[in-house]
Amino acid sequence: MNYSECIENARPRIGKYCKACPECNGRACKNQMPGPGSKGIGDTAIRNYDKWKEIRINMDTIAENKPVDTSFELFSRKFKYPFFAGPVGAVQLHYGDCLDDVAYNDILVSACAQNGIAAFTGDGTDANVMIAATKAIKNANGTGIPTVKPWNIDTIREKMELVHDSGAFAVAMDVDAAGLPFLKNLDPPAGSKTVAELREIIQLSGAPFIVKGIMTVKAALKAKEAGASAIIVSNHGGRVLDQCPATAEVLVDIVKALDGSGIKILVDGGIRSGTDVFKALALGADGVVIARPFVTAVYGGEHDGVRSYIEKIGTELEDTMKMCGVSSLSEITRDCVMTF
Repeated sequence: MNYSECIENARPRIGKYCKACPECNGRACKNQMPGPGSKGIGDTAIRNYDKWKEIRINMDTIAENKPVDTSFELFSRKFKYPFFAGPVGAVQLHYGDCLDDVAYNDILVSACAQNGIAAFTGDGTDANVMIAATKAIKNANGTGIPTVKPWNIDTIREKMELVHDSGAFAVAMDVDAAGLPFLKNLDPPAGSKTVAELREIIQLSGAPFIVKGIMTVKAALKAKEAGASAIIVSNHGGRVLDQCPATAEVLVDIVKALDGSGIKILVDGGIRSGTDVFKALALGADGVVIARPFVTAVYGGEHDGVRSYIEKIGTELEDTMKMCGVSSLSEITRDCVMTF
């Protein structure tokens, strides 16, 4: 199975909101929530996609003809490629009821681990989602990153016990999920966190901690102050706030602000090809996260679908590196791309 076949298989299974487009650009689903769309007029998700496409690649084939190494290390774990599958929750609500969160995470975690990368797992109001996700990560020898929603501290403590038992090599919190409708009006409250609250959560985690949802230098420095091991430059795929800048627009300044800190920087939002991955690395990211296309992969082909998508992105990255005269990720620098 290739990814094009996977897309065709997904269309009758993926529900009425997602259109399983040839390349997910946020236009067909636009402002549909529930569904994969974004808040308001759907501007942010589309902008994420468009801004990566405005960056151009500087081709250079006057270079030594040697094998390309796409391998990537994060927190002492080595991966085949510098990209991860992103966390997705409430798949029945947003993408169709032939899979639930438990089945989705089980397929995604195991397939990613078998094909050389790792998956971030989703979280939800149903406690069974995190229970099943951390079980899947445990079965994959800790090759997965449970992503805890910004619940109240008592709920987070319960979730962290599951994380510890899973042996996950890292844990994340999507602080940008504070804008999701289902987190509002909970008692006790969930939502945004202070630096002190985030520091307490990081101390509870017992593993390298990734803060997802950083869109400004100010927020990046707050995450650093709280003790984060890594951040994800992310606006939650454009789903939580209309009229945000694209992640590609803010990445460079955030990279500069954290230079020398030792904090790893990942980025998501509209990255849809191996060439986009290359661009993100050239702008200073250590790695990237891709979410929505993995939903199509799981719905369209389960394990084979995930494998086909990983191979697609990995091959595109390798080809781009070869055509730009670089043979390792460390050689991908700012002069490899043209920005406007």
